[in-house]
Amino acid sequence: MPQQNVCDSHNWLAVSSRINMHTPMLLLALGVGVLAGYGSVVFRYAIDAVQVVFYQNSTDFLTFYNTLPWYAIVLPPTIGGAVVGFLTSKGAPEAKGHGVPEVMEAIALRDGVIRKRVAVVKIAASAICIGSGGSVGREGPIVQIGSGIGSTIGQFLKVNRTNQRTLVGCGAAAGIAATFNAPIAGILFALEILLGDFGFAAFSPVVLSSVTATAISRYYFGDFPAFISPVYKIGSLWELGLFPILGVLSALMAVLFVVTLYKMEDLADLIAIPPILKAALGGLCIGGILLLFPEIMGVGYGAINLSLMDKMAWGTMLILAFLKIFATSLTISSGGSGGIFAPSLFIGAMIGGAFGFAVHYVFPAVIPSPGIFALVAMGGLVAGTTYAPITAILIIFELTSNYHIILPLMLTCIISTFLASAISPGSIYTMKLLRRGVDLRGGMEQNILKKYKVKDLMHTQPDMLYEGATLKQVFETFQRKNAPYLYLVDKNGELSGIISFRDLRSVLADEYLDNLLIAKDIATTCIQTVRGEDVVLGALHRMAAFSISQLPVVGNDGKLVGTLREQDVLAAYDQSVVGIQLRDTV
Repeated sequence: MPQQNVCDSHNWLAVSSRINMHTPMLLLALGVGVLAGYGSVVFRYAIDAVQVVFYQNSTDFLTFYNTLPWYAIVLPPTIGGAVVGFLTSKGAPEAKGHGVPEVMEAIALRDGVIRKRVAVVKIAASAICIGSGGSVGREGPIVQIGSGIGSTIGQFLKVNRTNQRTLVGCGAAAGIAATFNAPIAGILFALEILLGDFGFAAFSPVVLSSVTATAISRYYFGDFPAFISPVYKIGSLWELGLFPILGVLSALMAVLFVVTLYKMEDLADLIAIPPILKAALGGLCIGGILLLFPEIMGVGYGAINLSLMDKMAWGTMLILAFLKIFATSLTISSGGSGGIFAPSLFIGAMIGGAFGFAVHYVFPAVIPSPGIFALVAMGGLVAGTTYAPITAILIIFELTSNYHIILPLMLTCIISTFLASAISPGSIYTMKLLRRGVDLRGGMEQNILKKYKVKDLMHTQPDMLYEGATLKQVFETFQRKNAPYLYLVDKNGELSGIISFRDLRSVLADEYLDNLLIAKDIATTCIQTVRGEDVVLGALHRMAAFSISQLPVVGNDGKLVGTLREQDVLAAYDQSVVGIQLRDTV
């Protein structure tokens, strides 16, 4: 009996220890949830305030645009673009664009450290961009705002690397949950897209932040679905056969959106004008589009609801789907600040609505409501652009509170994700990082080695020999330096060949060749080289591809400046890993 009491005591101490270990993080997550929840509230009120300043009305743009003169529609996006260009160029350049890739990069490469001013600049820049007429959404900014709040708290309290990343995820989940009144989707967004970690240590704080922020949002804005969902029940299995087709269509539109966005960013980068003027010109173009198609203004929820309730012509929806891709890409590439999540919902609703009208025309008795395809395609576009089908399924479910769409939604989202990921190497978030040379799919090893340049790890005194040296001098140099390779240089110091022990085998047995051959005669002249500015990861891949243990480093003039050895790369990697592990224990 006493032994049982001792065992019970040890078990209780173990449980108590685990509870005490996680309690500080849960309290911090609660604080992040409160601040991010109120940050979301402030952000939404800021958008309304900006819209009142520019249009003297805070309701949906479609309800009052026809009462405005043409200049009152064209000028606000132009002025707003100029102000946003000023804020981002002078305040925080990372606040430009849709924000989520910057958060992902901070988590992967900077241990979740985000500059403290980013949240403030992002609120101002995105509120002005959306409120003045920019064709972007709210979710990207609120993710960056919430993540910035979580990162700032972590930096202030000097938490370890793991907890710092978790707090950033808590802020992102809280922001998404509060903005869309979707706590489960907020949790999955943070875990599936940002952290890639479903463990208890990350899951519990993220859940607490998401629930807290949602409660705050519901207190101010109420608890009701964001969209009017059409009534739908599966009548037959034949209906489900149409949704895989919708998944394919969603994937193709998603890939088109991603490609257009980054192609337009490339074109915008070629225009060498001040950022303020570039953003103003982008806003001017958006204003011109608004004159003919006011539906593309801002987040576009009004137009989405019209498509869901079958109150929009199929031709108009088809035009708006492609026009929204262009308008959102133009807003972001010219220097605007806003998200791509709401535009993805918009594009999905329009292309799905047009598809719904087509199948309703062919099968009027089987498909009673075309609007259901608009609703399901919203999830398909989100899944195809983000490669996050679980988040897409849950957020559409929470935005509509319609359980009957789950089966077609799952079919469409999974097929869209599968096909889009097969066509494009990255999602709309990771593609931006891939273009910067950051590949999150490679894990920690890829990102650690990408921070090193060849010049950081190379030896600046390589074992080299003049290419005209005699064979005897080659043997003597190998004996003296005890080196596996000798690099041959010409009279100008340019690399001309490499000699290894394998190259000496054919001449070792013939002593008469000593005076007939020179070093270059037995050297390998087809040489793999790297430069000092090359990334070490690429050099390591080249070593593996050619089964060699070191590479000569040459300058722009072809002269030998050093050698990069595999053992030095691995030593640097091990040192970085140990450093990360030590920071995690602090």
